[in-house]
Amino acid sequence: MAGLRQRGRGRRTMNEINMVPFIDVMLVLLIIFMVTAPLITPSMINLPSVSKAAAQPAQPIQLLINQNNRIEIKPATGAPVASTLAGIGQAVKALQPEVEAGQQPTPVLITADKSVRYEIVVKVMDELNKAGVGRIALSVQTAQ
Repeated sequence: MAGLRQRGRGRRTMNEINMVPFIDVMLVLLIIFMVTAPLITPSMINLPSVSKAAAQPAQPIQLLINQNNRIEIKPATGAPVASTLAGIGQAVKALQPEVEAGQQPTPVLITADKSVRYEIVVKVMDELNKAGVGRIALSVQTAQ
């Protein structure tokens, strides 16, 4: 039994990492990068250019939906006008001025109270879509 113990102890595992091959590889990579870095030219990017807008964007027509589901149309100029859900599309279409070719129509901004059901807002958007109103946006309040 004494012989078996000695034979097992005679072979020890090496618990050190040989760093020489690692350093050799790193030096070779460093030389490669040092040689190739000056040869790489920075690429030029040709960015598109745009011109300034000819006119200020149009003031939106606001649709105000309060907590009692009452709908008011507030044009860019003038006082708010009460409206029903059925007639909202035609009323907004009548307030939008005629646009020339290449120009966008006046946007419609829907501002709804937080307590209004989502279904009401979707119905208003659907009525506007049926009337042919193209630009519809929703107003939100940023978190503070």
